[in-house]
Amino acid sequence: MKIAQQLKAKNIAEYLIYMWQVEDLIRANGCDIDKIRESIISRYPEEEHPALEECYGNLIDMMRAEGVKEKGHLQINRNVIVNLTELHVELLASPKYPYYSAAYFKALPFIVELRQKSGKQEEPELETCFEALYGVLLLRLQKKEITEGTAKAIEAISSFISLLANYYEKDKKGELKLDE
Repeated sequence: MKIAQQLKAKNIAEYLIYMWQVEDLIRANGCDIDKIRESIISRYPEEEHPALEECYGNLIDMMRAEGVKEKGHLQINRNVIVNLTELHVELLASPKYPYYSAAYFKALPFIVELRQKSGKQEEPELETCFEALYGVLLLRLQKKEITEGTAKAIEAISSFISLLANYYEKDKKGELKLDE
């Protein structure tokens, strides 16, 4: 899972979407390590197989233990949303980041609309954003058409999440000054 480690260090938003895709790949293979070995791990160089088997095996165990074999997200992935939400609230409260606030308020009408359409009013806003981004990724992978309205919403949400991910990286490096 080198890709996951690289993404987590480089871009937390891409990491989360990648991990949601990994969860779906595991589900598509029935949470069965033998099927994963055959359909996923076998594509990698032989020397990477043991580490990949261990990683996928651990994820399968976690999905079973956490009751997300069929739907939902692992706690490690939900924690990313929690951490991003904490930073999001701090950024909105700080007068030092008007561009962030502007990006958020530009995306907000789309977030509200998506929450209404999904019937998930209680869902965290950032989770709604990531679900939208992930949904469009799946549509693109399936080569399905993306409507103009959806493209406009995704553009605003993507810009907002991209800014948040950049600030997250700066915060992790100790370069983000929220309260000066």
